[in-house]
Amino acid sequence: MFGDQLVTAAAITASVLFILSLGGLSGQESAKRAVWYGIIGMGLAVFFTVFGPGIGNYAFLLIAMVIGAGAGQYVAKRVEMTEMPQLVAALHSFVGLAAVFIGYNAHIELARVMEIKASLPAGLTEAGIASAMHERGIKGFAEVLSHKTSAEIAILKVEVFLGVFIGAVTFTGSIVAFGKLAGKLTSSAKKLPGGHMLNLGAAILSFLLLVLYLNGAGFWALLLMSLFAFFIGYHLIMGIGGADMPVVVSMLNSYSGWAASAIGFTLGNDLLIVVGALVGSSGAILSYIMCKAMNRSFVSVILGGFGGTTGPQMEVEGEQVAIDADGVAAALDEADSVVIVPGYGMAVAQAQGNVAELTRKLRAKGKTVRFAIHPVAGRLPGHMNVLLAEAKVPYDIVLEMDEINEDFPETDVAIVIGSNDIVNPAAQDDPNSPIAGMPVLEVWKAKQVFVSKRGQGTGYSGIENPLFYKENTRMYYGDAKDSIGELLSRI
Repeated sequence: MFGDQLVTAAAITASVLFILSLGGLSGQESAKRAVWYGIIGMGLAVFFTVFGPGIGNYAFLLIAMVIGAGAGQYVAKRVEMTEMPQLVAALHSFVGLAAVFIGYNAHIELARVMEIKASLPAGLTEAGIASAMHERGIKGFAEVLSHKTSAEIAILKVEVFLGVFIGAVTFTGSIVAFGKLAGKLTSSAKKLPGGHMLNLGAAILSFLLLVLYLNGAGFWALLLMSLFAFFIGYHLIMGIGGADMPVVVSMLNSYSGWAASAIGFTLGNDLLIVVGALVGSSGAILSYIMCKAMNRSFVSVILGGFGGTTGPQMEVEGEQVAIDADGVAAALDEADSVVIVPGYGMAVAQAQGNVAELTRKLRAKGKTVRFAIHPVAGRLPGHMNVLLAEAKVPYDIVLEMDEINEDFPETDVAIVIGSNDIVNPAAQDDPNSPIAGMPVLEVWKAKQVFVSKRGQGTGYSGIENPLFYKENTRMYYGDAKDSIGELLSRI
């Protein structure tokens, strides 16, 4: 319906909008505008791809798009902000599975084209081959395949193989990440006997299958490789502990981007190549930044080689001392400087509104109130920033870990709301802790620390936190929304 030049122009425009979207998402003030850039860019991409050259079956495409749009709208309205991490993981799995299916389809189409070409008389011109293909109903993607040389077909096979491999790893890896984030699978690191050697063995066998596939092996090689890749994705993510899941989500985001880019090469879709590369590279960069923030090895992250302990952890001594709303309110009344550390517990309780109101009340009394955000707070990069922005907390008082960590010794009161691992001193004091070496918010250095927590249990990663037993720490038990709401009536 649309010519190649118009489709190319739309692809360039969409690519620019996607780049602007990614750039805008780096700041809270520009994030809303950046989301609209992405929406418009994706709308252009879908519209001009569907109605571009070589595309047909519009009735089927329209039905599929309506179903997909309806499902997306239903999920978007139903999913709470606390469930966004597992939703993102689930969406990554869709990209991976799409890459697998498209790879399978490309193989089937290629096999059909090669079979027809083999049946044609020798010496046919390019025009003759094209005419014969047209007579046999070959069009669209298959028609493009019919014009490829032997060298181009070999390259296409590599693209198909890599696309299926990356997609399969992304699919099962994302499913496991979803299960861990949703609490349907254990958050602790689990590996089968043999550990990384199993992953290495599956990768080597996949490479051997690639060699066989390039030398004429049929669909069975592609299918068998898929099984190995499914296992690698499953085993990689199962071997990563809950404390590191934010990095895993970012890493799977990168994988899904590279899978999409591989699909683009297979289909000859320049826009898909560009978008996939943008997602893949930005996800990899974010993973690298988060690894630095957690003092993890980037290569180790990619290989699923972290999240375990090296020996027995240190015993925690002492007891948790509780405090009521009156006690916390009295301490806040006397304090001049307050730092609030939000975590996943705040998201679960949907307490951000009450926290924002507490902030406004304290600031109205002339107190300095700031927020300390760890790079992996919550279960998704930027999770806490989104919640606080939703509650209209001023951007200028929301600070990153590196900006505020040195200020805790001069802080009168630190309030920790639903955080565990990111304020755990074991990261510095216990070399055998699963989070050993990870930079944390040093809240224990404040004069007084109040921890809003449901009960005495450990956090998502299952690691005991010595902070809760320190002399200057008091435990403010209860649902975060109710606890902060009760505190508001005392301020």
